[in-house]
Amino acid sequence: MSSDTYSNPYTVDSAVGAAPASRLRQRLLRWLLTLTLVALVLAAIFADTLTSGAGLPFLSQRFQTFVTIFLGIFIEAAPFLLAGSIVSGFIAIFVDQSMLDRFLPRRALPAALSGAALGMIFPVCECGVVPVTRRLYEKGLPMSIGIAFLLAAPVVNPVVIVSTYAAFGWGPVLWARLGVSFAVAAIVGLIFHVARPREMLLPAVNDLHHEACHHSQGSHGHAHSSQSPASMGDRTRQALNTAGDDFLDMARYLIIGSMLAATMQTLVPQTTLLAIGQGPVTSVLTMQALAFVLSVCSTVDAFLALAFSSSFTHSCFWVSSRDASCSI
Repeated sequence: MSSDTYSNPYTVDSAVGAAPASRLRQRLLRWLLTLTLVALVLAAIFADTLTSGAGLPFLSQRFQTFVTIFLGIFIEAAPFLLAGSIVSGFIAIFVDQSMLDRFLPRRALPAALSGAALGMIFPVCECGVVPVTRRLYEKGLPMSIGIAFLLAAPVVNPVVIVSTYAAFGWGPVLWARLGVSFAVAAIVGLIFHVARPREMLLPAVNDLHHEACHHSQGSHGHAHSSQSPASMGDRTRQALNTAGDDFLDMARYLIIGSMLAATMQTLVPQTTLLAIGQGPVTSVLTMQALAFVLSVCSTVDAFLALAFSSSFTHSCFWVSSRDASCSI
């Protein structure tokens, strides 16, 4: 399969045999577009300051606030994205279609339920779940399982369960968070069971998904020696190289998301959101907005929710804690 039409090296063959100059040009173009968006965001942040004549001290203070918030979000999220990319790289090299066929169901309801519970095996947060899901799709993962895993894994995993227990104990908040997240992910995954991969996935991922599914139907047990280096050391190095490519490919989205969240926190004070979030309905909407603005990782957002427990109704945490894990 040729990889000239898409620059990201998803497979071992593309990482080794594709034209490196073409991939480099396209990657540089994507980063140039990212930097352009960064410049536009910075211009939007400081436009009112420059036009109002507030002066350099206020401009400097706002810039320092933006940089501090941006670095806080990025530094917190980057290790989890790296962990997800490493898992993705090892899936690319060590997991094949036959493993998925043996352990994952194909029927609609069992597939959706297993996808929602897959986070117990791959405990990744919302930063790392995207490269892992994409890699599993390339291996022929059914659409419903991938969607359910994408939605549930940031919450239904051992790390988040322990952190939520540490914050709230074995109470209704913990069980509601897990139960609602699992149910919503399974229902959405069940809906996507009828979706066509061609309409949902990027062309390169869809081609690999189709090839994996076709291979599983017609040639089980055939080993692709060109994609599987003989020694464990070579395979591990190839997995880490693939993980590095995945991390660089996803990092620009993390940068953009972190900048948007930092922009919101710079321009919209948290006190403004808290002031309007006192009713039973507005408190839920306010916590959803606050979850997007703060962009806290799902592994630690339970402690932040606990800090707001005296200001908002308890029912809003069952919603907002789930939103906080999906904010990025």
